[in-house]
Amino acid sequence: MIYPVGYSEEIKEKVAALISQNRLGPLLRQQYTGLHQIRSDKVLYDYTIDLKGNYLKSAPIPSKVHFDSDIRVIKRALGSHTAISRVQGGNLKAKNEIRIASMFKALPIAFLKMIAVHELAHLKEKDHNKAFYSLCLSMEPDYHQIEFDLRMYLTHVDLTGELVWDSQPYAGLTLSINRQYGLIADYGTFV
Repeated sequence: MIYPVGYSEEIKEKVAALISQNRLGPLLRQQYTGLHQIRSDKVLYDYTIDLKGNYLKSAPIPSKVHFDSDIRVIKRALGSHTAISRVQGGNLKAKNEIRIASMFKALPIAFLKMIAVHELAHLKEKDHNKAFYSLCLSMEPDYHQIEFDLRMYLTHVDLTGELVWDSQPYAGLTLSINRQYGLIADYGTFV
């Protein structure tokens, strides 16, 4: 198991038991029901900017946020942030870009939010330090649990090849964006 690195032996043993009993996938499916409908780069950008606007008002606005099919778990990355500097008319302009692995199109909104929060936190804190994780927790109070559950999902897929959630669209999705009142958009889940 490569994904639960850094966790205690007790946690690893519990995960191994869930895997051997074929209970990890069903447990995750029960915990995180339904999928979101954030499939395009535009909607992902809007979603991420909504999060930023609600939690990181003073952070720079990313110039681009998009799904990236080149990001692979093998590279031990699920998202990335880059600061790109360009000379424009004699001035140096810095732009921030956020890339999120395309696999998040077919996962529950909690996992997508956790990755978006992680990459947004890098706008203010470049290193994975205490201040960085404090920012993550201020945007998503269950950040650490969701990160752990995502690692368990990746372990499940790695060992079984089974995807827990069906990525086909469901009926009854509501997608509404309400920026007028500064509310996070309800990107909904499939019913």
